[in-house]
Amino acid sequence: MNEKFERLGFYPADILLPRSAGMTKWAVVACDQFTSQPEYWRKVEETVGGAPSTLRLILPEARLNDPDVAGQIAAINATMEQYLADGVFRTLPEALVYVERTQSDGRVRRGLIGMVDLEQYDFTPGSGALIRATEGTVLSRIPPRVRVRENAPIELPHVMLLIDDPERTVIEPLAAGKQAAEPMEKLYDFDLQQGGGHLAGWLLSGAQADAVAGALSALCSEEAMEKKYGLRGAAPLLFAVGDGNHSLATAKQCYENLKRVTPRERWTSLPARYALVEVVNNHDEALRFEPIHRVVFGVDPEQLLAGLLDFYPGAYEGRGAGHAIAYTCAGRQGWVTVPEPKLQLAVGTLQAFLDAYVERHGGEVDYIHGDSVADELGARPGNIGFKLPAMGKDQLFKTVMADGVLPRKTFSMGHAQDKRYYVEARKIR
Repeated sequence: MNEKFERLGFYPADILLPRSAGMTKWAVVACDQFTSQPEYWRKVEETVGGAPSTLRLILPEARLNDPDVAGQIAAINATMEQYLADGVFRTLPEALVYVERTQSDGRVRRGLIGMVDLEQYDFTPGSGALIRATEGTVLSRIPPRVRVRENAPIELPHVMLLIDDPERTVIEPLAAGKQAAEPMEKLYDFDLQQGGGHLAGWLLSGAQADAVAGALSALCSEEAMEKKYGLRGAAPLLFAVGDGNHSLATAKQCYENLKRVTPRERWTSLPARYALVEVVNNHDEALRFEPIHRVVFGVDPEQLLAGLLDFYPGAYEGRGAGHAIAYTCAGRQGWVTVPEPKLQLAVGTLQAFLDAYVERHGGEVDYIHGDSVADELGARPGNIGFKLPAMGKDQLFKTVMADGVLPRKTFSMGHAQDKRYYVEARKIR
């Protein structure tokens, strides 16, 4: 293992890529997207057909509550084993991969794929870990995901970690390697299905990997922490989880479970100690923070709105000063304003109410990307949708450093179709 990365909690990895699969059929979007739109996943099934695909290696979260979910998980694990046995994969040893993702808006987002040490990650609010969650982790969401991962021989990542690199010292310089005298090896270059844009990836050279390690080390120095956040002596924060926190928390739980039955001296050698991720610069111009909306299913919308007004004395229908939250239900749209809120963000104000309401009256909350989807789902009988304002991404690291995690599902990095598509894999057993 490259010692230059030792103190960073981030390393090159033995990365698996398909040898000869049709890449457009191979790559599918992150499993936690389009959870209330089964028609999306039906279209993916039609596109993939019987071809080798990551669709056969993941469980879309739209199916987590299916009655035959245990059988689906067993089939996924069996397919993983079959792909390994049949030589579907080739291995890139000790590799870092530079990727360029052309999003649905035409902007190009740059990333770096490697693995993180789960010993350096903590999703506990207020943690001083090098790798931290940015928002609250819903502990009840982890056990069903553990069942998907615990017996899987490989992992496929949709986790995106952010670095706070305003000088663009880590990832952006890698683009020059495409036109160097000895250019980087191109690994793939293809269009993504279902409106996902385009994806290309290149293998880093040893010298480029060393430069990445040096630049990351500078980012988490005490001087850098004080310059960016005005905090001297604070535990450094190098990576903040932007997308896939529950996926990373699941990997952490699976590793912790293994530690209980593994002698301490063998912990370092456990493949499950590490998790494959993509690192993205928070200052990448293509990166946009989008709000994550809420749709509540199986409720009386008028009763729920009345409950919201009762929950916050002084709250009123209409748009005013304070936290103004738009809603859509069958037959109408409007706003609810909570004046002089105690929480910093409107998402925190709304989530506190929804948690209390659903616990007492029932219903189910889903987290929705996109205004039009929230409106369409919210307008169905028995539903109500709430649209939230976006958070400025420049405040993310400062807020996590100073205040700990944000409310869960506060923001999303782009639209659903712009999320990570599964391409790379890694053995975890």
